Amino acid sequence: MPATRELILRCHPALPCVAVSAIAVSVQLTEGGDLALCYDVRGAADGMRIPAPRVSGASDGLWRHTCCEAFVAAVDGPEYREFNFSPSGEWAAYRFTAYRERDAGFVPPVAPQLDFRHTADGFHLHARIPGALLPPSGAWQVGLNAVIEAADGATSYWALAHAAAQPDFHHPQSFTLPLNIAKP
Repeated sequence: MPATRELILRCHPALPCVAVSAIAVSVQLTEGGDLALCYDVRGAADGMRIPAPRVSGASDGLWRHTCCEAFVAAVDGPEYREFNFSPSGEWAAYRFTAYRERDAGFVPPVAPQLDFRHTADGFHLHARIPGALLPPSGAWQVGLNAVIEAADGATSYWALAHAAAQPDFHHPQSFTLPLNIAKP
């Protein structure tokens, strides 16, 4: 079984958050070529707005509320994917041909799998991204992120790295995690 790595997300300094004390993400590339992520959000559970459960399916605009995200860029080109995972069970998968140039014709061939659980001090969100949704290259740079909407409506932005004065998860310099897998 491939190794699991745990990484810590950092809150963007321009938009601090008192409701969350830490966000850790466990990352694993499976032998089948999927990307497995587990977001562990710790803090005052009553200090966060958590979207209510809905029927699992694709939905736009999830980043406007509490959600977890992953950006996966091919090392050998400008193409990348964006994935949004809501505690509601909804998800989004987008293909970009270059920085913020979304391929409007992209239709995800399969759905990511999500599992959400409340905890005494926050929540866990597990997401499994099928290999068919990832860029064709097996060498990637990954950005891991979370958007947390506080109970008072304030929004904070968490990432492995923040590359701009304002939050910008699409910024190529925020894709700091190298991952490699031999794809069939």
